[in-house]
Amino acid sequence: MQQKTGRPVQLEITEQTREAAGRWLETKNLHKGKPPVPSRINRARPMTMRQYARLLASWLRAIRLDPLAYGTHSLRRTKASMTYRTTGNLRAVQLRLGHSKIESTVRYPGIDVDDALLIAEQVEI
Repeated sequence: MQQKTGRPVQLEITEQTREAAGRWLETKNLHKGKPPVPSRINRARPMTMRQYARLLASWLRAIRLDPLAYGTHSLRRTKASMTYRTTGNLRAVQLRLGHSKIESTVRYPGIDVDDALLIAEQVEI
């Protein structure tokens, strides 16, 4: 669910990730309603975004990357940028991010004025 709007956001995962998640759920014997990744403070609640950010920072340090250069939101932006550069479809990026306004989406893939003009020129009215 989109935190700001409460709207659902579609998430696609690879087959390899789907299989790993399935094994995780089986191994942990998780039942519907229990969080797949529980908070370390309250196991009945899901991990918070802050806990996830700290975990990501520890993973980044472990592979000798600067945690200040990467973060949970930069990963989201990267996926949006890659989608836009591959498809050139800003609406696809908007749907993937769950934005209601295209103006919010434009900032994600780093579209500059020249890109926006090029897109506009391709639309005939």
